[in-house]
Amino acid sequence: MRKTLGVVAGATLAFSVVAGALAGGIYAAGGRLNTSKSLELGLYFITERPVEKGAYVMVCPPQSQVFDEARARGYIDSGFCPGGYGHLMKKILAAKGDTVSATPEGVTVNGVVLPYSKPFAADGIGRPLPQYSPDHYTLGESELFLMSDRSPTSFDGRYFGPITRGQVTSVIRPVLTWKGE
Repeated sequence: MRKTLGVVAGATLAFSVVAGALAGGIYAAGGRLNTSKSLELGLYFITERPVEKGAYVMVCPPQSQVFDEARARGYIDSGFCPGGYGHLMKKILAAKGDTVSATPEGVTVNGVVLPYSKPFAADGIGRPLPQYSPDHYTLGESELFLMSDRSPTSFDGRYFGPITRGQVTSVIRPVLTWKGE
């Protein structure tokens, strides 16, 4: 019995070492795992593609009260970005020259309502959510508007507004994704 436990423990340790080395190698090669609702679940890789409308990006949120509260409530993770925030993975749905409006029906870009963009007044446990509510705001030279294009409950631009290009750390592309709940 003792010998069997030793073999199992050894195999478990060997598997853990191999899995850790594989995960570390994927990360070093630019692989990033998305586990949030903002994008499809799965593996994304950092690319050299330009920061432009339609791109998936990783961003360090700007230091602000909105993001302090988002981290405290668990909407975003803690991490290595300034302010102790974790990276966000979102899609750029508006950029320089686009006009953004936030209405009770949803966020519009150049007059078109974005899918999954209707803002909620409160989160799932009743806490009030911040509201970004400009009426026809035209994005400036370095501004981007980030949203989820698949989840109605993503913490995204409808709650925190535009960010600057300087917050983008990487453009990413999906490599292996799957549908989540």
